[in-house]
Amino acid sequence: MTGYAAILLAGGAARRMGGVDKPARAVGGRPMLHRVLDAVADADQRIVVGSSGPLPRGVRTAREEPPGGGPVAATAAGLALLDPGTTTVAVLAADLPLLTTAAVAELRRALAACHFRDDPPPALDAAAAGPEDAPATAGPEDAPATAGPEDAPATARSEDAPAAVGPEDAPAAWRETLDGRSAALACYVDGDGRRQHLCALWQVPALRSALDRLAATRGGSLDGAPVRGLLADVAVREVSWSGSGPPPWFDCDTDEDVRRAEEWTR
Repeated sequence: MTGYAAILLAGGAARRMGGVDKPARAVGGRPMLHRVLDAVADADQRIVVGSSGPLPRGVRTAREEPPGGGPVAATAAGLALLDPGTTTVAVLAADLPLLTTAAVAELRRALAACHFRDDPPPALDAAAAGPEDAPATAGPEDAPATAGPEDAPATARSEDAPAAVGPEDAPAAWRETLDGRSAALACYVDGDGRRQHLCALWQVPALRSALDRLAATRGGSLDGAPVRGLLADVAVREVSWSGSGPPPWFDCDTDEDVRRAEEWTR
């Protein structure tokens, strides 16, 4: 047991795709949702929030309250199903067809490095950054729809990074906005420095606190709450993708995005 879980957000109206079941759209011959599930196959728990269809064995499901209440409400619904002892949780949009296990492992390493001085970093599975990992999925309104194949960095593979690192070992691709605090989450940023909030890894206590704080400012309701609202007064470790291949945070909001993702998977 690693104490690591994953919540996949599969709700949303997909208005720019005509209201289709977007996570069920195929990229590279497989539904985007299943590609994201593959990227977190090493998690102790995998929870899908929203409509999902048939799922692999062991994947649990939840529904946000109210249905269609948005990604923050969906995150809270998934969090409610986590087993005691879960320490970190990936919060991922279900339309990230290029996400890989290696990319999630990079977030886990980045967050672990923030806590190195006080606690030993969480164990990463030996296969967490394997080059054989196929890509998987991305986040709704928070990820840009402008990236093209030319934007994909061609640098060192993330599996070459150490499994356990201290702050002095943090790659230049990890940018801190910590102000001396331990990071509550690690999330990817795109080439323009925009945070990809639904391609992130949280400390579970910090996520619970952030949800409680946000709900308190909204009369106890998370219906329609913005994802950015979770980051108020939260220390974030920003991570630029330094691995080979396309950007793992690339999400599919339009038919054109799906075509781009298909090109990257060929």
